Amino acid sequence: MDLDILYSEYLGVVNSLRLMPTDHVLIASLRQQKINHFLHGKSVKDYIMSSSKRKPSCVEGSLGTPSGLHCVCRKIGEGEKLGTVFEGRVSIGATYLECAEEKREKNLITTRILRLRGLQEGVNLGGEVDTYDRYVYVHGTNHEERLGTPASSGCLQMSNEEILELFDLLPEGSHLYVTFP
Repeated sequence: MDLDILYSEYLGVVNSLRLMPTDHVLIASLRQQKINHFLHGKSVKDYIMSSSKRKPSCVEGSLGTPSGLHCVCRKIGEGEKLGTVFEGRVSIGATYLECAEEKREKNLITTRILRLRGLQEGVNLGGEVDTYDRYVYVHGTNHEERLGTPASSGCLQMSNEEILELFDLLPEGSHLYVTFP
């Protein structure tokens, strides 16, 4: 899908909520399995990602990737080594390569976490559709070979190098818009 159309879709949602667009905007296309980074309305880079193995959903317990407008409400992991594993948003003090093979078979949260808060009441904010309460993030993965295909339990997974890059570029409060095109 045309990036201008995706950005216009984002602007439509922002305007309907009477919000201001942020300088940095991420638009995640679940169909394309890509995150496009926009700066001041211009696409500057796209990243391969993996969304949920299940159908998109905002509902608690669905393990689906939630749609709609979110903000990056917290950045977690600054200063940690590439590949560091997080549990409960806290570093375990080891990289995934240092973990037992049994642990490495699982989808781990690695390198950096962009914690998300939904901005659309009844869509991804509040009640049983609250992205924040569901602990949905953008984060690194120990299974980079799966990127480009749905492989997560709801989060948006990226390569460790690319989540590190994005973490350093993106200020807290930046918007993330998740869409299906």
